[in-house]
Amino acid sequence: MKFIKRLFPPRKRPPADDYEQWWNARLAAMEVILGPSEDSVHHARQPLYLGGFADVLEFRHYIPGFAYVTSDLIGESQQHKSRLGNYELIICTREKSEWAPNIISRLAKYTLEAALQPGDTMDLGDAVPEGSTIGALIFAEPDVKNNQFDVRGLKAGLLLCIGITMEELNVCQQQGSDVILKKLKEQGIFPYTDLRRKTVK
Repeated sequence: MKFIKRLFPPRKRPPADDYEQWWNARLAAMEVILGPSEDSVHHARQPLYLGGFADVLEFRHYIPGFAYVTSDLIGESQQHKSRLGNYELIICTREKSEWAPNIISRLAKYTLEAALQPGDTMDLGDAVPEGSTIGALIFAEPDVKNNQFDVRGLKAGLLLCIGITMEELNVCQQQGSDVILKKLKEQGIFPYTDLRRKTVK
């Protein structure tokens, strides 16, 4: 298990036709797993290839609620691959959220610096909304039929981000992430990020 303390150069623009092919291939692969995406896209003000952040798609048929998924990472040559291969980030909420797609859009940039693995944790510092009881993220594989899929010949997967409290983060550091992931599942929190919830016991 890796504990990451921090959350966070422009590159050549990809050819338009190649960018579209990757976008369509990623979307098709994710829709097989998560169901059809919504028409709206959460666009980053500055794209990832210019040193900005990732665009984010919205899915409403995977779980009751909202699933937000980055849509720029599979096929990105500078991403540090995890054991999933290339991967997109997914975060789930019970209600519509502006914070959730924003945090994974920003976090996508970090994956160009280091690999995130299932079981890793990350302290969010001040990147949480005021009044939130969560202060960190735990990463896991989502509960899907097959989280290993192929996109244009690349091994790929989804990495689920779940908000946890600082007390839960301490347990992860002392006893391992599996302890908290098991409790999150038992108490019906997994796969959701609930910004204002009590620590699981």
